[in-house]
Amino acid sequence: MKLSEYARKNNITYRTAQRHWTNGLISGKQLATGTIVVFDDDKKEIVKTKILQVATYARVSSTQNKDNLDNQQTRLINYANAKGYQTAFNIKEIGSGLNDSRPKLLELLSNKDIDIILVEHKDRLTRFGFKYIETLMELQDRKIEVINNLDDDKDDLIQDFISIITSFCARIYGQRRSKRSTEKLIKELNVKGN
Repeated sequence: MKLSEYARKNNITYRTAQRHWTNGLISGKQLATGTIVVFDDDKKEIVKTKILQVATYARVSSTQNKDNLDNQQTRLINYANAKGYQTAFNIKEIGSGLNDSRPKLLELLSNKDIDIILVEHKDRLTRFGFKYIETLMELQDRKIEVINNLDDDKDDLIQDFISIITSFCARIYGQRRSKRSTEKLIKELNVKGN
């Protein structure tokens, strides 16, 4: 069969089929005309490769950055297309990188069918613990692909420092708010109890 028919039968693009041929994943021969014929008989079996399930994850901290969220996702999709990936999921989320209760990210990380998660920067996925998430994904034969890694350790250190300060500030203000809410609740319970 022709390479185009192989692509149709395996539900892949012609370009992917060409990569299969170039990488020796399928057997066949190339005619003098340049046409590639793939063997489809009992003796030689077509090698089927798993099509990677790729997801993009774009995140901003607040609704004020919604335009940046759309642009971030567009850049991720363009990168995926340039790499030859077909994205199964394109996720956008608004929430703090310090918040570990982002439902869309948790759903994405829980979906074991997703082989690669594309993010623009590490901090778009999480402010802390990126290496932990990356290691756990690798244990499941999955990966996180960061398209813009910081090349300078100094920049990375500065980003970590800013993240730590931000985290502590959020915890301090959150504790104050929580303390006030608790005091208000106790006061209301005391009033109802009397």
